[in-house]
Amino acid sequence: HFSKSSADIMRFKAKLASDQINVLSSLIGSIARIGGSSQNMDSGLNSSGLNSSAIAPSGGSVMYLDQTYFRISIRGSGQSDDSNGISCFAELDTSILFLDHRIESAANNEIVFEIDLVLLRMALQSILSSQKENISGYKRPLQNSLTENNGDDDGGRPNATAIIMKLAKRSGMPCLCLDSYGGSVEIHHALPIRIMRTNEMHHYLPPKTELPDVQLELPSQRPLRAVVERMRHISPYIYIDGSMKGELSLRIDSDGASIRTFFSKLIPRFEECKESSTNDD
Repeated sequence: HFSKSSADIMRFKAKLASDQINVLSSLIGSIARIGGSSQNMDSGLNSSGLNSSAIAPSGGSVMYLDQTYFRISIRGSGQSDDSNGISCFAELDTSILFLDHRIESAANNEIVFEIDLVLLRMALQSILSSQKENISGYKRPLQNSLTENNGDDDGGRPNATAIIMKLAKRSGMPCLCLDSYGGSVEIHHALPIRIMRTNEMHHYLPPKTELPDVQLELPSQRPLRAVVERMRHISPYIYIDGSMKGELSLRIDSDGASIRTFFSKLIPRFEECKESSTNDD
């Protein structure tokens, strides 16, 4: 894989079922606007997902992979010097995101690369659209959504409810490949990446902060996004107040109105939280 050096043993391959694909697509779609797009986006992709004039991305969107975590980090300006802060940092447990995965590298089984998140979002969306057409609303149980396969390239192929994500070379260029099989359509995307040294990752880690005074968990059925989207059309600023009693409020003030939305019975998270905050508002 890749060059005649330590990159020879750089390998990554993972299986994702439809539920995980949706999670990843939603995450990438939310933060791709921050990371921006490379010049590959407007000129289109060929059948392999690789533009004929594609170059390595330089948008400041970095992925970090190891046995435990899948991380995405974005710098607003796309630069890696300390004068530019982190715009977004996301971390997912690989045991939740992947049904199965294998990662190997000379750098303690860690892999870091730069990628265009807009292209990744487009690739995931095309696979999801194809699956909806092929499956026609039918979804198998998650545990039965994959063929019995040891994960090798020449092994069995997953059905339409899963994809294979892997690192490989295409036209001499390192790529993150997404392969979807099933129904009457097979989809293959090869997204150009720039392999980075693992010690470069420290430029993309979020800043260390003190323990929070308030930490609340919202049930998945009560998302904040819909409320914030409505509020931002009235005011560019939203004031947030919360307490460890499980209460949260969002407030906006404008010349014509003052609006406040309340959330109650939220779950206080006392771990990694200041001890003094357990009895404070």
